[in-house]
Amino acid sequence: MANDEQYTPKYLFDAMAIEFDLDVAAPKDGIPWIPAKAHYSIGDNALEKPWWGRVWMNPPYSKPSPWVDKFIAHGNGIALLPMAKSRWCYDLWQHCSSITFIGTMQFHQMDGSTSQIFMPVALWGMGDVADAAIARAGLGRVR
Repeated sequence: MANDEQYTPKYLFDAMAIEFDLDVAAPKDGIPWIPAKAHYSIGDNALEKPWWGRVWMNPPYSKPSPWVDKFIAHGNGIALLPMAKSRWCYDLWQHCSSITFIGTMQFHQMDGSTSQIFMPVALWGMGDVADAAIARAGLGRVR
């Protein structure tokens, strides 16, 4: 993938009707439609900073392993990640309390256009509030 900047569409947050304490992988100035009280951007080095509360995570897909490890260790939030034949995907499957398969999705780009990645994506939840938000979204069967 040439660009790791893939912004989650607003409809996903509207469907989940949830507020996050921290967006851990936001662009520099955040995204106005992501319902997070605070955000870490690439310059903040979120992998070395503390995470708190309920997190939203749509990390760089080129190297998701360290993000997934920290998400699992944190144990509270929702992540948007592709389905992949990888150790990190297996680890998510083992630790997340809710998962819903979305399939292909149109992501927003900095220039206002949309594009999709070549892999299907899923919402991965940890914690009761995250599980309820994923179920409420009505995007498909929740495991």
